[in-house]
Amino acid sequence: MPRNLIVNADDFGWTAGVNRGIAEAHRNGIVTSASLLANGEAFAEAVELTRTGRGLGVGVHLNLNDGPPVAPRDAVPTLLNNAGEFEGGPDGLLLKIATRALSIREVEIEWEAQISRVRKAGIEPTHLDGHKHVHMLPGLFEIALRLAKRNGIAAIRVSHEASSLRAALSTGEAHAVVVLKQGVQARGLKLLARDARELVERAGVSTADYFCGIAQTGELTKQGVARLLRSLPEGTTELMCHPGYLDDALRKTATRLQASREKELEILTDMEIRNLVASQGIRLIDYAFLASTV
Repeated sequence: MPRNLIVNADDFGWTAGVNRGIAEAHRNGIVTSASLLANGEAFAEAVELTRTGRGLGVGVHLNLNDGPPVAPRDAVPTLLNNAGEFEGGPDGLLLKIATRALSIREVEIEWEAQISRVRKAGIEPTHLDGHKHVHMLPGLFEIALRLAKRNGIAAIRVSHEASSLRAALSTGEAHAVVVLKQGVQARGLKLLARDARELVERAGVSTADYFCGIAQTGELTKQGVARLLRSLPEGTTELMCHPGYLDDALRKTATRLQASREKELEILTDMEIRNLVASQGIRLIDYAFLASTV
């Protein structure tokens, strides 16, 4: 059985610097796929890069965490703060879901609008995933899956990080506290949507056999990526990454993933890493290829 690897760059469309880094990581490195923020300030530029580039699979990075909504603000009031924008991470959204302060119907309206904007720009999405894995929250994965079916999107990310691959990616160079915290988050995501793979199979939608990158978000090392490549299991694995260039627009955002994006870009375009992919007989694919083989 072949060993396939999807290397997916999240946050396409966030800033011009992020776009430039993702395009370079695809052109000169091992990135095969990207997740596009429909409400990103550099959305139009990302669309243009997709048109001029070749072979980059582009999915929709479903968002409830950052920036303005794509749907009219008065259609999604429970998703927004007083400034009329998304705010906060999965923890805050989980609390809003638990206290019924967030309208599930409004989530579907907003995500439908995000998918529609990407498609109207001339991109047929290869897959759906979630900004900060928001699509894995209770009640929201079912929405994402329903929207995938409705819009003819053949694949979806299941953010269940394989513990063996998490261990392979881990190295002593990373900030241990950050990695530990994100490792706990990864385990939490498994619990929140433990039936996700069963739902995907039942819906006839594709997903990777394995997923990794949560615990090492912002902490990827060349040593860890090399170890992952050497221990990659048979089947299809998705490695999530966040390459980019640190520009002024990114500095002004609340994300902690700033200088780390340039470090990831170096790793993903490193010649030794590229040669290791070849020597290990790993096939680099995107979600469109995965869906076509099922």
